[in-house]
Amino acid sequence: MNNIFIKNKIESNKAIKIATFKKDIRKTSPHKHNSYFEIIYLSSGTGFHYIDSLRYEIRTPVVFIVLKEQVHFWELSTEPEGYVLIIKKEYIDQVSDGGIKRLLNALSVHPALQLKQSKSISAIFELLLSDSQEYSSFSSTILEGLIKVLLAKLLDDGSQYLEKRKPDSNLYYQFRELLSQEKNFRNNVNYYASQLNVSSQNLNYACRKFGNVSASAVLSEFIINESKRLLIYTDRSIKEISMILNFSDSSHFVKYFKKVFGITPQIFRNSQ
Repeated sequence: MNNIFIKNKIESNKAIKIATFKKDIRKTSPHKHNSYFEIIYLSSGTGFHYIDSLRYEIRTPVVFIVLKEQVHFWELSTEPEGYVLIIKKEYIDQVSDGGIKRLLNALSVHPALQLKQSKSISAIFELLLSDSQEYSSFSSTILEGLIKVLLAKLLDDGSQYLEKRKPDSNLYYQFRELLSQEKNFRNNVNYYASQLNVSSQNLNYACRKFGNVSASAVLSEFIINESKRLLIYTDRSIKEISMILNFSDSSHFVKYFKKVFGITPQIFRNSQ
């Protein structure tokens, strides 16, 4: 199984980060961020931004919304200028203002938005950047207020760049989100389809259309990654790991792991 490179641009103990867009970026390799999503605002720069299988020409001012688990990369032809807002799910869960979550949900259906003007958006990002570096008893309240204003302003000022993400696309990401929260995996697509209140056929269609893989391949990726973590970071036996991952017996797990990853679990463990 080919693995997409995973970038992590935020410390594990932080739930949110605001930074300027790196001016030296021109081309990046395809990668994803599996623990957060990004709101990327560019006030200048030209080139292309690829999100999953779609290519977007950069016509500034523009904002791109890269969801958790999406693969994206850049091909920039001139120096970019802008900001990046990184948000983890735990931040959304802990904010006191429920309006932020509603605005984020509304924004997340747009892969990109063309903005009418940039001055006010740039000013809000500048305030976010400066306030995120200062700490007081009101810091979290100020940050929440600025983020809410930013999200509302982006939605109010932005016009649809291309098609919205369709419901099937959301289903694909809902499936991946569900799996990312799973603690006891089941090697059964039907089970997860029922959790999402859809048929397994519809789930498979969404995965093939927007992820270019089957639903079983998406599930397999998560199961294998979890098994690799258990093999590397715990001393649990192969039998115990197969039970944790809900395989009927250890021989079934060994065959499954070897079929997907090419080697047995024990050989993988010994190579680490």
